[in-house]
Amino acid sequence: MSLKLVGVTACISGVAHTYMAAERLEKLCLQEKWQVKVETQGALGVENALSEADIAQADIVLLITEIQLENSDRFTHSRCVQTGIHTFLRTPEKVMAAVKKIAASPQGTHIVLA
Repeated sequence: MSLKLVGVTACISGVAHTYMAAERLEKLCLQEKWQVKVETQGALGVENALSEADIAQADIVLLITEIQLENSDRFTHSRCVQTGIHTFLRTPEKVMAAVKKIAASPQGTHIVLA
């Protein structure tokens, strides 16, 4: 299954965990042979911002965050998996399983992992 993902990572301090999660997501998607573009919302502000086209073309949006994201309403109509950074870093297989599961769901479906 070839998927196209977009992701957003953000942590409270906006430093290490934001970028660790982005790097981990990129590596996992590479292993799965999925395309991914990751926006980070960290201490330096929004980097690698997702365009409307990026979001529209994505099969799935993955929100890996510990804080309220800027412009989170842009993902309302997307298939979306949301989880905390610590959950993602500790159990990435759980998150990736949710991504595979939601791929067959209708647009607008949201899964929140604790």
